[in-house]
Amino acid sequence: MKRLVLMICLLVPAGVFAQNGQKVLVYRTAAQTALRLTLTDTLAFADFGQPLETQACVFIDPQHRFQTLTGIGGALTDASAETFARLPAKAQEALLKAYYDSTSGIGYTLARTHIGSCDFSSGSYMYVKDGDTALSTFSVAHDEQYRIPLIKRAIAAAGGHLTLFVSPWTPPVWMKDNHDLLHGGHLLPQYYQNWANYYVKFIRAYEQEGIPIWGLTVQNEPMAKQKWESCIYSAEQERDFIKGYLGPTLQREGLGDLKLMAWDHNRDLLYQRASTVLNDPDAAKYVWGIGFHWYVRDLFDNVARVKESFPNINLMLTEACLYPFSWAKLNDWVWGEKYGTSMIHDFNNGAVGWTDWNILLDQNGGPNHVQNFCFAPIHADTRDGSLHYMNSYYYIGHFSRFIRPGANRISVSTNRDDLLATGFINPNGQTVVVVMNTGVKKYSFKLWCKGKAATTTSLPHSIMTMVY
Repeated sequence: MKRLVLMICLLVPAGVFAQNGQKVLVYRTAAQTALRLTLTDTLAFADFGQPLETQACVFIDPQHRFQTLTGIGGALTDASAETFARLPAKAQEALLKAYYDSTSGIGYTLARTHIGSCDFSSGSYMYVKDGDTALSTFSVAHDEQYRIPLIKRAIAAAGGHLTLFVSPWTPPVWMKDNHDLLHGGHLLPQYYQNWANYYVKFIRAYEQEGIPIWGLTVQNEPMAKQKWESCIYSAEQERDFIKGYLGPTLQREGLGDLKLMAWDHNRDLLYQRASTVLNDPDAAKYVWGIGFHWYVRDLFDNVARVKESFPNINLMLTEACLYPFSWAKLNDWVWGEKYGTSMIHDFNNGAVGWTDWNILLDQNGGPNHVQNFCFAPIHADTRDGSLHYMNSYYYIGHFSRFIRPGANRISVSTNRDDLLATGFINPNGQTVVVVMNTGVKKYSFKLWCKGKAATTTSLPHSIMTMVY
């Protein structure tokens, strides 16, 4: 039956609406059940007259299409790589398959890694010696022990291609006014060009290792003075660094096709930062997109405000995680719902990609050199080599396994507050609809598409993906 449905989907041209008898595969993850990305039903579209206000409904309109998906994935950090290296070979293979296999796993296609050390490193480090303005001592030898090998294996597990972008947490100490990798500080103006050259050195070094770089962000969390690696830029400083140094340097070095993203911080100041950069044409011409994180406040409407003001810009969630870490709360259902809610709203407001933070952490929520421990979708207990899957892993998978790069978002709406939904059409013409139930009520609802409907049920505190 599964093979037949896939054939039907491939033969139906994109834009053709649901037909009577057309089959819909339903995958579910639900609280208080054993369902985890489980294929549970095969539905069929039929004539049901008109929708009623008394009926719960999800409406699909594939005639209206929006942004194209770049990908969904997670970060390959020092912490993930060090934890991965401590696992037995069988667990390593299981983890790679769980994330990057699109049939038995959740099919990640997007990844992020850091330029230099970050909080999720075992210690702070730089790639150059102190005071080396020529960057003649530049070396990524530190990364060759753990991180580079993991990235290479992830690329292989993803079928030989992984869309990878990179982000710096801080310039070297001698480029900063606080002469410290940690605790914020600012990039000194006399080192703007040296710092732009540093990005190029890193990208070239990784590419020489056989790791293609797709894009980069200017600075991780540029408005946060953290106890870990950090650096502060005002909106105007970031704008001027892009247009005067980083953008021209990438162009001059033959890297102008890399996708450059500004901001890379929370949704709360998203519009202010985006508008400052993008209203300046000399800066905007270098900027492919605006990255954002989910911490502090949701403020999903700010994503929409940027998209409506700058319709040609690409929006991407570049980091998300849950904290503070507690092994005792590993199975709390709220974690998955946080992911599902954010992903649905971010996609519906125009995001082209969604990137979780660490793909793997240990039983302590690390390693982390400043005790900033947090959750990851999969944790390893390095004492016995076991893997522990949070429900967030499955919630993410309801999107990443089924919605593939190149998919176009379509119009999807619901008539119940507890039912959140989004939908995409894949490049092969397959329609994917994700419906999440955030409440305690079980809903029988109809999935409507241009006068045809399929009847199904949304379980309490659950997420479901429907594919046809």
